[in-house]
Amino acid sequence: MKLSPTARTLLGLAILVGIVIGGTVLLSGLFARKAPEPLSARVMPEEARPYIERVNEVFASTWEEKGVTPTPKVDLHTIARRLSLALTGATPSLEELRKLDELPPEADPVQSWLDHLFQDPRYHSYFAERLARAYVGVETGPFLVYRRRRLVNWLGDQLEQNRRYDALVRDLVAARGIWTTNPEANFITVSVVQGGNNEGPDEVKLAARTSRAFLGISLDCMQCHDDKFGDHWKQEHFHELAAFYAQAEVQLTGIREKHSRDYHMKFLGETEEQVVSEAVPYRPDLLPEEGDRRSRLSRWITHAENEAFSRATVNRIWGLLLGRPLHSPVDDIPLEGPFPAGMEEMAAIFVETNHNLQSLIRLVAASEPFQRASQSDDPTAPVTQEQEAAWAAFPITPLRSEQVAGSIIQAGSLQALDRDAHIISKFRRFGETRDFVKRYGDQGEDEFAEEAGTIPQRLLLMNGKLVGERTKPNPIMNSSTRLANYASSDEQAIDAAFLATLTRHPTPDEKTHFVGLLQETRKKQRERAMQDIYWALINSTEFSWNR
Repeated sequence: MKLSPTARTLLGLAILVGIVIGGTVLLSGLFARKAPEPLSARVMPEEARPYIERVNEVFASTWEEKGVTPTPKVDLHTIARRLSLALTGATPSLEELRKLDELPPEADPVQSWLDHLFQDPRYHSYFAERLARAYVGVETGPFLVYRRRRLVNWLGDQLEQNRRYDALVRDLVAARGIWTTNPEANFITVSVVQGGNNEGPDEVKLAARTSRAFLGISLDCMQCHDDKFGDHWKQEHFHELAAFYAQAEVQLTGIREKHSRDYHMKFLGETEEQVVSEAVPYRPDLLPEEGDRRSRLSRWITHAENEAFSRATVNRIWGLLLGRPLHSPVDDIPLEGPFPAGMEEMAAIFVETNHNLQSLIRLVAASEPFQRASQSDDPTAPVTQEQEAAWAAFPITPLRSEQVAGSIIQAGSLQALDRDAHIISKFRRFGETRDFVKRYGDQGEDEFAEEAGTIPQRLLLMNGKLVGERTKPNPIMNSSTRLANYASSDEQAIDAAFLATLTRHPTPDEKTHFVGLLQETRKKQRERAMQDIYWALINSTEFSWNR
């Protein structure tokens, strides 16, 4: 039967509507996920309380001695935001914050939140990347023999297992084998020189990395001369440390030791090269006598009595969680002090808890400085430099580029973009983060640079593709549209928008203002209004700083 033009048009419209509805249902199914599990209700272990009290007493004494008053304590959502940014590179989702609010009264919310983060693959991958920057930097390394991604994945596996940190470091320093099947060997192969007379691992680069990343000492400044600023470091200290790496070589079977190889150096003022024997720059009594050079060095670095190792670890972890290390620069801690308040106590606790990285993170998160506000509760008395220097106020630091990207992407979804997120969401997040960081700027190895945002960065947030894509009307992918259409009230929509973007509830004035923008709006107009609200919150100064 031949259809009339009108009938064909109606049939075509019906098919189109069917395709749209079917596609919507299909996409909804793709992005649907099971109901989230509640957070585990963790109670602070009794054995941990004395450690926390020990550290907090030190800071309390320091504040009293310096005559500074600490800022008020922050709410739980702010602590969750700080921990999520530091450990996963993104702010918490609305879904996660709801679960946090549902914890029973007897639970310790901070420790319960850390339980949740430690089980999250985002922690394993993101924190591994932050550690890798200290160990091998961000360079691509030599062709074929260096696989940075494999090293980062290996570090992530170690974090997932909560492997002892001293054992992890020993594996890096004493690594053997192929860099693909033994990813820890990439700590050695990143320094490989290809071609020329000095082909093979670069002992100088390895010694510099070792002293800075694991000991918090910048011995590489002594590569060419003795210290000229009154310290006791000499040129030979650096090259004696480098000599531990002299016998590492690249073979077909991977990194191996060639015991007949010596390390040669012509010192400043000398006319001839000489053989330099391996020696540690301090505490030679801790150096084992048995084993090859790198194995002995790895055990010396991580020895329980090598306080520089535990201090360096505490300083870096503190910096990663608070945005600023206890001692700056992070890799130039004086061997004999003076040390900032809390460093010695936390370093000793780190050793007492068997170099447990998760326990150290829990300790820092429970400390008074971490839980203090970044601003005064009195507008007429802002935070002083003395308060900041004594850690009586949480330091305000700009978010890193990947943290800004991660927070924008997470704010665009009401659900956590974690292991349960659909593969399409994960691929989209990876591509968007990579493109955003490339344009926003990557800090590289300068982990703790406190630079304010640039004009191009602000323009990228205001007019860039990522913010536009994550806030535009999209009932499947974007939280702004879902809140506009499905929130039970204007007040609930605004409250959820603030939690999803800034991890806090709006103030009364903010709520009044933004609710007014939604009142008496319908459908497309309402979606556009919520898009504008999301855009404004993401472009607020507060969004791009760790408060």
